Amino acid sequence: TLTAVRLLIAALVLLTVLKVSGRSLSMTPAALRLYAVIGVLGNTVPFCLISLGEVYITSSMAAVLMGIMPISTFVLAHLFIPSEPMTQRKLLGVVLGFAGLLSLVGMSALGALGSHPAGQLAVLGGALCYSLSAVYTRTHNVAGGLEAACGVGIVAALTCLPLALLMEDPWSMQPDRGALVSIITLGIFHTAVASLIYFRTIRSLGAVVFAQINYLIPVLGSLWGILLLNEAFGWQIVLALGLVLCGVYFVQPKRRHKPVSTAS
Repeated sequence: TLTAVRLLIAALVLLTVLKVSGRSLSMTPAALRLYAVIGVLGNTVPFCLISLGEVYITSSMAAVLMGIMPISTFVLAHLFIPSEPMTQRKLLGVVLGFAGLLSLVGMSALGALGSHPAGQLAVLGGALCYSLSAVYTRTHNVAGGLEAACGVGIVAALTCLPLALLMEDPWSMQPDRGALVSIITLGIFHTAVASLIYFRTIRSLGAVVFAQINYLIPVLGSLWGILLLNEAFGWQIVLALGLVLCGVYFVQPKRRHKPVSTAS
């Protein structure tokens, strides 16, 4: 229900912005395929799989399994995106990012592998869905950022809402004011605005760099916990942040410096 409502809010916000800006959705077959594939593969399915999996496994194990996403994106991009081949520099970046993730959650998290196969496979499936959707977006980004985000948001909301109605009883829920504020915030900023950033980032930086940024999620989550929830500070957070940022640096292609011309 939470996923369905946040997607519905995001779709309405994006549709409103699209109409106010005087633009309309592209309805070409290629654009419709993009909306359908990313709406389902990049939103509905992984949102549901990860939420289901985290009922049964720890957050640290979920973080490790989600760390597969940059690695699988790295491999898929090499296979399907000619402009993003596998290089030693990128491999180093991916390894550093995963090392940063392990330093944050601790090697002990790996000890729980196999403890609840169904939950772990669900989270792993969600991570792989994100990889596939990132590569598909990079190779089939046929619409503008706002149009793509809006179309994808509409498909995601329409496919997730029936699942909420079938699996839960939304009408009997009585969320308090804090929950309502949270879900509105999730819908506007963490779904609608994030979708716009998603399409712009993949188009400008590529699928591998975008995927590498996912390593920042658990690190920033830990920092927010310290700042907002008075959680304990540990040196692992600083080490993880340093390793992840180094990883992001290395997966980006080297910038070629133009030679400075001198006047004769």
